[in-house]
Amino acid sequence: MPHDGQDLPNATTPILGDLLDLTATALDAVDDVFARAKSAVRATVTDGERVSARLIEQHQTAAHGLAWLATYTQALHQMHNWATRLQADGKFGDVEQLIHQIAFGEYLWQIYGGIPMSQGEILRLQDIGLAQDDMRALMQPAVMTLTQAGNTQTARTQLVALMQDQSANVTVGVTGLDDELEMIREQFRRFSVEKITPHAHEWHLKDELIPIEVIDEMAELGVFGLTIPEEYGGFGLSKASMCVVSEELSRGYIGVGSLGTRSEIAAELILCGGTEEQKQQWLPGIASAEILPTAVFTEPNTGSDLGSLRTRAVKSGDDWEITGNKTWITHAARTHVMTLLARTDPDTTDYRGLSMFLAEKTPGTVEEPFPTPGMTGGEIEVLGYRGMKEYELGFDGFQVKGANLLGGETGKGFKQLMQTFESARIQTAARAIGVAQSALDLGLQYAQDRKQFGKSLIDFPRVSGKLAMMAVEIMVARQLTYFSAAEKDNDRRCDLEAGMAKLLGARVAWACADNALQIHGGNGFALEYQISRVLCDARILNIFEGAAEIQAQVIARRVLD
Repeated sequence: MPHDGQDLPNATTPILGDLLDLTATALDAVDDVFARAKSAVRATVTDGERVSARLIEQHQTAAHGLAWLATYTQALHQMHNWATRLQADGKFGDVEQLIHQIAFGEYLWQIYGGIPMSQGEILRLQDIGLAQDDMRALMQPAVMTLTQAGNTQTARTQLVALMQDQSANVTVGVTGLDDELEMIREQFRRFSVEKITPHAHEWHLKDELIPIEVIDEMAELGVFGLTIPEEYGGFGLSKASMCVVSEELSRGYIGVGSLGTRSEIAAELILCGGTEEQKQQWLPGIASAEILPTAVFTEPNTGSDLGSLRTRAVKSGDDWEITGNKTWITHAARTHVMTLLARTDPDTTDYRGLSMFLAEKTPGTVEEPFPTPGMTGGEIEVLGYRGMKEYELGFDGFQVKGANLLGGETGKGFKQLMQTFESARIQTAARAIGVAQSALDLGLQYAQDRKQFGKSLIDFPRVSGKLAMMAVEIMVARQLTYFSAAEKDNDRRCDLEAGMAKLLGARVAWACADNALQIHGGNGFALEYQISRVLCDARILNIFEGAAEIQAQVIARRVLD
């Protein structure tokens, strides 16, 4: 970005003065560019008076680019809000200031020069339909100061020096959450360090299920009933608490952090769509982990196109018989109940004929994983995310009680499932932050310990630069995730914000894992080193709970509505 001649801070003084004034002014410029981009894309994908799904698909790069730009815009707003709150509380220290200015310096440059939608796809503003004149909003002093003096090598080196001083802390930088949530974080961090981290790599290498004893201890800590209301046996805590717990458990091992996802999805389905009798019957057991649930939605030929599911449910007296195939079912063998989506109206071919069932099954064993009549299954061997295992399932006349039709009505299944997406994606974003934090932990420790050419790796600028950007992007993803959780806790629609948090968090987790492995060099490619597992685990985050492309499509549609 051209420099118009204003004085920039001395390179030996990495922290910018009047930082919050600079970022507030820069946000005005970002909002201006985003508004122009939104208008340009809307004009491209509008047919008559309405936004056209056909045209969005035809101009997918522009639409998905707008989604990424919207995500960056919201992320920078939440970083500014975070910094403003910390300053008001007297907690905006050197670490936080460096994180803030590096984040703005980097993301503003990416907005101007190219946003990485994936490793091989760079979105440039011209791809959205903006001309040079439209981009001139970014050519103003505050933006130029941040882009040219915010994310410097000096700033990154100073941040990493401070990170080493604070390496025993739970996070790099003050998160901005209240003391109660930080106490929860500390409790689950201790549990993770003592009970998960020492064993996670062995579970991964041996492709073993997470021991049931660990699940029992998690149940005692309240993991599975965190957000379930107290009247149904839970703790009635916030989605923000779910984020903190998911972060710290996933920091130990994503498989452990993801155990709570099954319960979160099942509980949300029952709370939003179940009858009072179903809530009374199922929620206390889910909260206590006496009932372990699994989500059974995806089919071999549908992937993200859930509306075209073919598994059918046919009435048999007062009950139902399920026939069909499902795939990528996590933790399917030893669970007690499946939230199962099936077609109850054979005359439909879209979402309108789908219904949700609470399908009971007998927990399996290693020798006989699927003992329930009418149900078979086989394991899918995977690169990572192994602690619960993935399965293909077959149903042939599988019996489900009539009372276990969710909500007691057919045709509501897709709508019921959609109601869970906000919480599921917020929780997935939190899991991504945990995985990213694990990568940073491993990369930082290795860079400190490993000596090359007479000094520690961390003393080399490109190594310290990688570590600094990990810490910065983790905080950006964290603030976007906490914002979406706060929106959910305040009963505001947040499918857009949750989608953004998941989209960015997944990319950050993969970038952190990839860079941490690079710091390990050849050792990172060795199975004995934990970073090899973290890299495999990080890769799935861009696929499940909505692949990045689907997520961008959904965000674009919401932004253009």
